[in-house]
Amino acid sequence: MEYRTVAEGIEFAEGPLELPGGDILFTEIRGGRLTRVSPDGSRRETFAETGGGPNGAAIGPDGAIYVTQNGGFEWSEGRTSGGERTILPGPRPTGYIGGQIQRVSADGAEVTTVYRECEGEPLKGPNDLVFDREGNFYFTDHGKRHGRTQDITGVFYASPSGDFIREIIFPLERPNGIGLSPDERTLYVAETPTGRLWAFDIEAPGQVGGRRVVATAPVAPPHQFAMWDSLCVDAEGNVIVATIINGGVTSISPDGARVEHYPLPDRITTNACFAGPGLRTLYVTLGSMGKLVAFDGWPTAGLRLNFQAGEG
Repeated sequence: MEYRTVAEGIEFAEGPLELPGGDILFTEIRGGRLTRVSPDGSRRETFAETGGGPNGAAIGPDGAIYVTQNGGFEWSEGRTSGGERTILPGPRPTGYIGGQIQRVSADGAEVTTVYRECEGEPLKGPNDLVFDREGNFYFTDHGKRHGRTQDITGVFYASPSGDFIREIIFPLERPNGIGLSPDERTLYVAETPTGRLWAFDIEAPGQVGGRRVVATAPVAPPHQFAMWDSLCVDAEGNVIVATIINGGVTSISPDGARVEHYPLPDRITTNACFAGPGLRTLYVTLGSMGKLVAFDGWPTAGLRLNFQAGEG
């Protein structure tokens, strides 16, 4: 499929979502900020400064934007084979501010911290989140690499008001993308290094039971290797996962029988969201190349997220 470039020069793009009115917001992890852009890219502005490394973002029941704050990375720069600049995340930096869940007011004017820990254990590198119909949210903690050590982390369930947070899945291998099936009976979690997309049965809000691997990341030459990043879900229940190394997005049917890969030029394709009329545009963040691109007329309509504005 063909795609168009909406925005460039982004300091490691992640966390896209549709704002009320139709603008697209995305996070700039290296830049420590949230940025707002019009659907055609003609208008762009800083929405909020969070510091650290804002990763995933979602609108909550109060209209505020909740951010999984990974605390920041060390960064390195490189070039594509065509000479285009790339930026790459590395280990925990000396200026690490700690893992957090942040709340950004609906106008972007106020940034506060909702959680820094769970039952006395500090959050390490929160990555992505999704709200359920109850108005609470699931989120992954990807952890941090520091020296020869890698954090062992899991999945959490929390209230946006700060009333409760609990770890519901542990351990996982650097969990990344997270999403809910249309009926909210299944929680999807993507593990980055293993390339496994897990499906967990939801027995009650914030309670999971059985699990299965739905699919693994599709490989391609010359590397014959791929990993997962963040994800979104369409109205038919297909899971669209940003794919690393074999750069692009991969659409997976709920039973895992169909896996379709849509290539993109960035080996570190990081995230995707549905927006626009009928939720038929898929916006995708290209992390290392610093771009936001859009597939207009995606084959399936997106799943409207809880608390996402508009009727499409």
